[in-house]
Parts: sequence; C-alpha cells; structure tokens
Amino acid sequence: MGSLSKLNYRIIFYLMGLLLLVNGGFMWLAALFSLSYGDGATTPISLAGATTMLIGAALMLATRQHRKEIQKREGYIIVTFGWLFMSLTGTLPYIYSGAIPSFTNAFFETMSGYTTTGSSILSDIEALPEGILFWRSITHWIGGMGIIVLAIAILPLLGIGGMQLFAAEAPGPGGDKLHPRITDTAKRLWLIYVGYTLAETLLLSLAGMSFFDAINHSLSTLSTGGFSTKNASMAHWNGSPLIQYITMIFMFLAGTNFVLSYFAFKTKFSKIFQDEEFKLYVALIFGFTVLTGLIIYFWADPSQSSIDHPMVWGKFESAIRHGMFQVLAVITTTGFVTADFTAWTSFLTIFFLGLMFLGGSAGSTSGGIKIVRHLIMIKNGMLEFKRTLHPNAILPVRYNQRAVQQPIVFNILAFFILYMLSFIVGVLVFSWIGLDFKTALGGAASSLGNVGPALGALGPTENFGNLPEAGKLWASFLMLIGRLELFTVLILFTPFFWRNR
Repeated sequence: MGSLSKLNYRIIFYLMGLLLLVNGGFMWLAALFSLSYGDGATTPISLAGATTMLIGAALMLATRQHRKEIQKREGYIIVTFGWLFMSLTGTLPYIYSGAIPSFTNAFFETMSGYTTTGSSILSDIEALPEGILFWRSITHWIGGMGIIVLAIAILPLLGIGGMQLFAAEAPGPGGDKLHPRITDTAKRLWLIYVGYTLAETLLLSLAGMSFFDAINHSLSTLSTGGFSTKNASMAHWNGSPLIQYITMIFMFLAGTNFVLSYFAFKTKFSKIFQDEEFKLYVALIFGFTVLTGLIIYFWADPSQSSIDHPMVWGKFESAIRHGMFQVLAVITTTGFVTADFTAWTSFLTIFFLGLMFLGGSAGSTSGGIKIVRHLIMIKNGMLEFKRTLHPNAILPVRYNQRAVQQPIVFNILAFFILYMLSFIVGVLVFSWIGLDFKTALGGAASSLGNVGPALGALGPTENFGNLPEAGKLWASFLMLIGRLELFTVLILFTPFFWRNR
C-alpha cells in the first residue's frame, strides 16, 4: 500500500486565511453599494468585512512559514472547510445589520448563497437594505464558479500549485481544459463568467429593470443561484416577456459547459455541435418545454399558471414561455420562478421533481447529477444488453467518439448510487424532523440538487423559514455535499482519510 504523508496543516490554514480575505473584500464591495443607496447598513457590512479580513490576515500571518505543497488530502480539506469558513463568516453582514439576527437562519441563507441553491428563509425580501441584498447575490456569484477556482487564479503569486484544489473543487467527469496551465484555465473561466454577468446586466437594464435589480439578477443567473430582489422572484416581471427571455438565454448559457463558451468565442463551433452532452442538453430543454407548455395551455388552471396576464403574443406564447422558463430554471438549478409549477397539474409536479435530479452540463455552474453522467450511465446500460448476448466482446462506452475509461464509468455509477442514497437519507431525516412526505421529498431533492424551490410547504411560493432549526442545518449539509459533488465532503467522514501511514 502507498504511504500517506502527514497533513500540511499550515498550508490549509494559510489558504483559509486567503479565502477569508477575499470574502471580506466582497463584503466591502457590498458596503459601497450600501453607501451609494444610503440604506443605513453601510457600517455593519463594513464591520463584517473588517472582522472577516482580520481573521483571514491573522491566519495567514500565523502560518506564513509553510511548505508550498498541496497533496490530494489537503485539497479536499481546503475545499470543504473553505466553503464552511466562507459560509460562517458570510453570516456576519446579516447578523451585524440585524437583517437576519438568528445565527441558524443566517447560516442557512449564506450556505444557500454560496452553494447557489437559492432557498431562502426570508419572507419579506424587499424590506431588506440594498447593501444586504447585494451581499446576498454576491454569495451566489462567488460560489457559482467556485471559491476555490478564484483562489487558484492568484495562487501563482504565492508560489503554490493549484492542481489538487481544482481536482477537489471540480470532481466531475468532464476533463476539458482550456489551457495546459490550471491557473490560466481559471482566469479564462472567470473572464467568461464576468463577461456574461456584465452583458446580462446591460441587457436587463435596457429591457426595463432598474440597474440594482439587473445586476443582482445577473449575479444570480450566471451562478445558477436564484436569489431575487423581489418577493415574487421573476414573476414580478410577468408583464415583461423580454426580461424573462433575456434571463432564459443566460440561464441556458450558465447551465452549459463554460469550455464550450470559450470555443464559441474562438469560433470553434464544430467542437460545440459535436459535443454529445450539449446536444442532449438542448434536446431535453426543447422537448420538456413543448411538453410543459402544451400541458399549461390545455390543462392548467389559468388563475394558477400566470397565463391570464395580458400578453402581447397571447395565451399560447405565455404558456410556452412559462413552461420554458421553469424547465430551464429547474434543469440548470437556477431556481427562479415565474409561477407556481406545483399548481400546474399533479403530473407536472412529479415531472419537475424528476427534473431536480437532472442537473445542467459538467463544467457549468449548475448543480444536480449532471447530464453527462446520465448519458454515460444510459450508454453503459444499453451496452449491458449487448454484453449479455456477447459476453466475450470488448464493448467500451464511447463519449464524443472516444472510449471512456472503465474507472470513470465505475466512478459515475458509484456517484449515482451515493447520490440516491444521500437523497433517501435526506428524505428520512426530514421526515423524522416532522416534515410531511411531499415536503420531505421535495426538500431533500431541492437541497441536494441545489435547485431552490421544492414541493409542499417548501414550494415555489413558500420559503424555508418555517423549517425547524435542525431541518435548516440538515438542509445546509445537503446543499454543501450536493454543491461539492458528494465525494469531496463525504471522504472526510472515512477513517482511512485521516490515517497517516
């Protein structure tokens, strides 16, 4: 057996400090928004930023003498505890300002932000100061591309290699790289991410949103988060189809592998149209939109489906638009709502529950299982029929015209089994806490898949505020393991991980 070296604790705490410095810097950005709007929350948000940066600086100072080396184990610890440290300090603007005085509620809201889930305990969002709302959206944006990828982009300045961090942060099956150096990859991804955010902000502003609403919704859309500045979420703009169409375009892009966006900017369109995951992603969205739109048009109660609003292109356009919006919002795990999809017939309620397990593309900011995993599992399942008839034949699973290595297929199957077990345990714990079956089912699927809206008492028109404290903490745990794709967090619970040999 291979030997495991002792953990390099100094580099772990040093990078925790670095992440807290970044977190505090974003809090000061929120404080600037607060100052410009004169909302009265500038001082508490600034103090929260100062506290966070002070803790970060102290950690970095105390561990400045460290080995500049990260092994796999350190990578997993830095990613998991990095998210926890960011979430714990991320509660400070809410607590200091009194916007969310309860620590459990503030921790839930913050974890929901960083994991880009979008579930909320807030009942009156519009009453919050602008600086707090902006901070809430920023937590999405930081978490969307991954707080660790952000750190990777500046690790060369510290003389530290970031490959192990990137592997722990993005453990999915997609192996595409934009550039051979991992730091250059991170920088290119962030450039695309920032560019899309600015583009959506501009377009939403031109379509009639205020600048404040536009930038907040752009931060939420590109991160596939779902926090809104309005109590009614995107339903607030049901009278403006253009705003919803713009949001749909960017939800679609956010749920697509960002590597494909890079290829598009480099005019390498053949790479995009040859990508099997992308083709399936487009086909599923199109097919599910038609199905949902037709059911809304012919069978849904107009008073419950938002198609009774006076629309320019009539009832059919409205039904298709709402159908497409909710399909995109759930598949990409953005979680915006334009209507209560649980009121669109029992069939569509179950249908959207199923979509919560789909997820967007690998290499996107979306949560869920991811389309490529489903695709490879289906291909492997079909090959099992052939292997039954021809037991001696060598039949590899092929993806994008290349044979998928057997360990990757096994990893995907193990991931799916672990995901479903986590879902079942999630439902059982919610039921034990006191939630009814429908609510427990939706709450576990939504939290684990980082979707946002769920079913029952946690449906699109409700929030998570009435969950007992234990339920909020359990949902936070599910959000974390779902966002970090299970293995990164759950491996820390295995005894052999901590064993030095």
